Amino acid sequence: MELYKNQPLKIYNTLSGEKELFKPIHEGTIGMYVCGPTVYSNVHLGNVRTFMSFDMIFRYLNHLEYKVRYVRNITDAGHLTDDGDVANDRFVKQSRLEKLEPMEIVQKYTVDFHNVLNTFNFLPPTIEPTATGHIMEQIELIEKLIDSELAYESQGSVYFDVLAYNKKGLNYGELSNRNIEELFANTRDLDGQSEKRNPQDFALWKNASPAHIMRWNSPWGAGFPGWHLECTAMSTKYLGETFDIHGGGMDLKFPHHECEVAQAKGCFGHAPVKTWMHTNMLTMNGLRMSKSTGNYILPMELLFGENTFFEKPFNANVVRFNFMQAHYRSVLDISNEAMLASEKGYNKMTEAYNLAKNLTASSTSTFDISEWSKSCYNAMNDDFNTPVLIAQLFEGVRFINVINDKKATITETDLEILISTLKTFVIDVLGINLEASKDTTSSSKLKGVVEMLIEMRNEARANKNWALSDEIRDKLAGLGVILKDGKDGTNFSI
Repeated sequence: MELYKNQPLKIYNTLSGEKELFKPIHEGTIGMYVCGPTVYSNVHLGNVRTFMSFDMIFRYLNHLEYKVRYVRNITDAGHLTDDGDVANDRFVKQSRLEKLEPMEIVQKYTVDFHNVLNTFNFLPPTIEPTATGHIMEQIELIEKLIDSELAYESQGSVYFDVLAYNKKGLNYGELSNRNIEELFANTRDLDGQSEKRNPQDFALWKNASPAHIMRWNSPWGAGFPGWHLECTAMSTKYLGETFDIHGGGMDLKFPHHECEVAQAKGCFGHAPVKTWMHTNMLTMNGLRMSKSTGNYILPMELLFGENTFFEKPFNANVVRFNFMQAHYRSVLDISNEAMLASEKGYNKMTEAYNLAKNLTASSTSTFDISEWSKSCYNAMNDDFNTPVLIAQLFEGVRFINVINDKKATITETDLEILISTLKTFVIDVLGINLEASKDTTSSSKLKGVVEMLIEMRNEARANKNWALSDEIRDKLAGLGVILKDGKDGTNFSI
């Protein structure tokens, strides 16, 4: 019997505002779509937090023996900072800044995104489609919306008609609980608003000027797709017109996800998603992270110690442990003190896990290990409550230490449950590696290998082969080996 049949899972649905008993559309299979990165710059730590939350969710659903199709897109075209001025195209702006072609920018930061996620031990999604790879699908959806009189062409651009949508008895604003009249009242003037019938109408297709580099042919002339449309096109192509879970950061709830709901209902006549999930924001030292204020750090800067906020580099496992200590719907604040505390907690759990493998079994058990294991499932089944799960896992750590001190006993069967439960939830579900080797011979060999790679990297830097230098550093980081460059040379930590 599949494990999920005995594990009633409740998920908080943004659409209803309640925790709901989760039942997939088709028993045993789940379609999950998560809005991926816009690859015009380095992925920031807040994005990593969001993607890590859904990586954990993906891992747990897999553990429950669901067959999960996880789609996470790459936005490589069409992400305007607003619907009015095409000069705000993020890819074009960055390409001019770095003096590169837009698709060079896309490739550069897509590689960065994958390197960062590999460093933090992410599982790859089942499908990772790109916006530029689905232009025809987006054009077909626009044609459907025009035929349904929910979209209109204006000066070579096409816009979704929000008032026409509401006049059909639909409700633009239902996901974010916004009133349409308030939306109109609070709309600010933007360049290009004269093209729209209503201020809240959003772009499905934007006309490209002759100087605009990223452009495709369409029935309305050369242009490029709107940001919101790509996710509707890709999610429904790979998961169907209605699928189980759609996720993303809370900053995407409006307008991006609200527009997705409207587009899908306009095209297919029904809601596209059963369960909407949104992660909360990441702050640092109690403040929102922002480049403009200087309260900002990139993922690799945290791992390499190349910043002024943290006193030392931190292993990717420690960072992941820290992130999992907050519920995905709660604000997570990182600080030097919080990261040091997480490092201690991670080390404590690692030591206990490796210690458990050498415990001696007895004929009796002092603790009810089966009930403890159930409590771990109960935590995850309560809307993926990782803070409660970690508290229960530390109860398992306490069991191990008490048994090791000969103050309690455990049977062989219970010992197997204890070890397998720790492995399941810490390594397989939370994605945190606890199987660090304590063998001094292996450690000595590892040190020699790392030092050899540092020499190769130094040689590459001397030859100005920055690509090889960065590749060595990033691949070592992916293995949990963090290099730190200083005036006395390069050191490393594991």
